[in-house]
Amino acid sequence: MKKIMSRLEGNKKAQIILFFIYVIATSGSLMLAQKSVVAFLLLLFSLLLLYFMSLSTKLKWLIAGVILIVLLPFSASQGPAYESYMEVSTLVGIYIAMALGLNIVVGLAGLLDLGFVAFFAVGAYTYGIFATNQAANFMPFGTYPLSGESFWFFIIAGCLIAALFGVLLGIPVLRVKGDYLAIVTLGFGEIIRIVFNNLDKPINITNGAMGLSSVTPPSIFGINLVYPSQFYYVVLVILGAVIFIVRRFEYSKVGRSWKAVRENEIAAQAMGIHLVRTKLLAFAIGASFSGMMGVVFAAKQTFVDPTSFTLLESITILVMVILGGMGSVPGVILGAAVVTILNLQVLTELTDWFNQLSLSGVISIPDALSPAKMQRFIFGGLLILFALYRSQGLLPAKQPTFNLKELKEEAEEEEEIQPVISTAEKNVNL
Repeated sequence: MKKIMSRLEGNKKAQIILFFIYVIATSGSLMLAQKSVVAFLLLLFSLLLLYFMSLSTKLKWLIAGVILIVLLPFSASQGPAYESYMEVSTLVGIYIAMALGLNIVVGLAGLLDLGFVAFFAVGAYTYGIFATNQAANFMPFGTYPLSGESFWFFIIAGCLIAALFGVLLGIPVLRVKGDYLAIVTLGFGEIIRIVFNNLDKPINITNGAMGLSSVTPPSIFGINLVYPSQFYYVVLVILGAVIFIVRRFEYSKVGRSWKAVRENEIAAQAMGIHLVRTKLLAFAIGASFSGMMGVVFAAKQTFVDPTSFTLLESITILVMVILGGMGSVPGVILGAAVVTILNLQVLTELTDWFNQLSLSGVISIPDALSPAKMQRFIFGGLLILFALYRSQGLLPAKQPTFNLKELKEEAEEEEEIQPVISTAEKNVNL
């Protein structure tokens, strides 16, 4: 077996052939099975296999795009569970974007944030208030609710407003770190939730605990987006932009500054890194991703209330980052996908299966021990196992490596070319 694996590692053609056979088999089984969670998960597993293949990054992105944009929706659309599959995929994309935002704060900058869901709530209420009649209670001008075309503007607005709240959170917590930072951010998240819960007096802005219902669905070219299969493509586009931005930041000067602050603030400051600006930038950028997805969440659910933004949601997003690997973009994507699918589909299907066995008299399981109700217990067990045996996460962060020989050759080539360039410049000047 080891010989076969070693041969496959160096043979790109064999990898591509086996990969396409696997994708065709899983997509075909999803089409024929009509409703099969196993086939759906196996098709998604192909993206993880693609990550480990020894192909160029551009080719991997191209193949992943074809699977996500064309193959997955087409295969799932052949059965009655199409919208449920797209619902899960859409929520996976939303949580991945949020986890990537938290990864900037926790994984790259090393700032423990337990109130991250507050920015998600800010984005959701930003769109929810103006996409319902609620804005007419305090806005002296305009006609409400706004049309569905305004959704595309509110994606940017939610991003900017959440970034502003991120800065407002960052300013008072610059002097604290560690456990104290966690306590302050936890308090911030609870304050935002309580404010939205009580902001119905003296002016009814958020409708309090009753929430905002009948949120106007987004529309484009006169088509109202009301189905999960339609929101799937919206989330996919936003997620692609988020991943691109995060990857660019990770290997930029700002990303290196975040990592330096994470490792040692005193040493980073001694090297000339502006601590205040660096931390505020991490809070603002991380919050902006959560705000964007809050707008999408409000439009998709058409209902917003404070119960969707509890401390448990913040802990769940933090679990995604820790489980995948702090500071690792692929790891966070995998961690968010695993936790979301486990929560929304796997545990639900297991509960239904056990209920059927109980009804048929094969096995008797108390209702309190159903997998859906044991969700937090399962998550806690996973965290303990990973803390003991995989402390760096599923896909740990990798530091970029450089080939010294290639760097020396490039330096020598530059030294050889530089005199020629200077001579040419002198001749031009003459």
